[in-house]
Amino acid sequence: MEDKGKILIIDDNEDVLFALNLLLEPYMEKIKVTTQPGRIEFFMKSFHPDVILLDMNFRRDAISGQEGFDCLEQILAIDPQAVVIFMTAYADTDKAVRAIKAGATDFVSKPWEKDKLLATLSSAVKLSRSRREVGRLQQQVQVLQGGDELPELIGRSPAMMQVKETIGKLSDTDANILVLGENGTGKDLVARMLKFYSPRSQSAFVTIDLGSIPEQLFESELFGYEKGAFTDARKSKPGRMEVASGGTLFLDEIGNLSLPMQAKLLTAIEKRCITRLGAVEPISIDVRLICATNADLRQRVEEGAFRQDLLYRINTIELSIPPLRERGEDIILLSEHFLAVYNKKYKKEIRGLTREAKQKLMKYAWPGNVRELQHTLERAVILADHPLLRPDDFFFPNSKKTVEEPIGDELNLEKVERKVIERALRVSGGNMTRAAELLGITRFALYRKLEKLGL
Repeated sequence: MEDKGKILIIDDNEDVLFALNLLLEPYMEKIKVTTQPGRIEFFMKSFHPDVILLDMNFRRDAISGQEGFDCLEQILAIDPQAVVIFMTAYADTDKAVRAIKAGATDFVSKPWEKDKLLATLSSAVKLSRSRREVGRLQQQVQVLQGGDELPELIGRSPAMMQVKETIGKLSDTDANILVLGENGTGKDLVARMLKFYSPRSQSAFVTIDLGSIPEQLFESELFGYEKGAFTDARKSKPGRMEVASGGTLFLDEIGNLSLPMQAKLLTAIEKRCITRLGAVEPISIDVRLICATNADLRQRVEEGAFRQDLLYRINTIELSIPPLRERGEDIILLSEHFLAVYNKKYKKEIRGLTREAKQKLMKYAWPGNVRELQHTLERAVILADHPLLRPDDFFFPNSKKTVEEPIGDELNLEKVERKVIERALRVSGGNMTRAAELLGITRFALYRKLEKLGL
């Protein structure tokens, strides 16, 4: 046999099990045998066989084979992709046809011919692995992020040119990379570029936002679980690490990971294998890690909140993304990019920004970085009813002026709120829910503001 695999043999005759175990031992990776059909679920969840060799005729019903068909139904209910080969001393064409229709892969008779049995099992192992690969690829399709398009990293500032240059230098490496930067700087975009310019560019890119996953769900999300592993586990599910095998796994906000979860992640990285919840057998994985955080991990190591050995594992290379306030004219480049995006999305024809609007954007500190700028441009495009975006199209409730300017109506908070709310109501056609969404507040908060302003 070219492909060795794991086989589970179910037969009520211990002599048959002994003979098969002796015959197949040189040709199979692992063999498990049982005389008890009631142990099927246990072995499937703990052993994960590639092939199941199932006796059709047990003592309860030695001729019709119904007990074997009942076992087959149970097996396929646990794993619809299971590869099952029926085995019986009462072979006939009708049973063979019925077995295949019921979901069996093949049918062998007792006594068996060694070469024919080995050929059948070899084909079955290949089929099993093909089915698993198809299933893995289907899972990857469901979680692929970014597709095959080249991500666009906009910026000509010296800081961003250095980031782009570093990404280019890393194009031939599989090293684990730690991306550092404030919230909203585009760490996820940089991670996609690192994947795009890597030896794994054609493989999966799987993401987990560790800041949004409750700790109690982290292990099942990362490592997967077997059916019945916990109350809501109605079917088996591969974890993100398993799905990403052969490709890239992006762990966003890794600084939020608790110490117990850090230990589990470190073990998976070092052993290059994971074990699903509720399973016994480990699964080998091959992933390239890109991690991101806005936290000072070295400071957290000193505080005892982050494992130093895990930090060593994830930061073979560190890549720091500059905040938007340090990127100069990139603010305008990004603004014009987002203007074009939202012009198209909302079917607007805004031609650009006035000089005064550009100055206002350049003076703002952008604590939310590129993400805040994107949200600001989207709101401005939605609410604007003139061909050029002007300073009063941009409202920064928490902004601090960096230079002294004449104090006028534009700094009167009540008048600014009134103007923005009136515009939102006009654009939404009086729809309160839509107006509240445009303003980024709840409908209840909008009602209170309307009452306060007498609108």
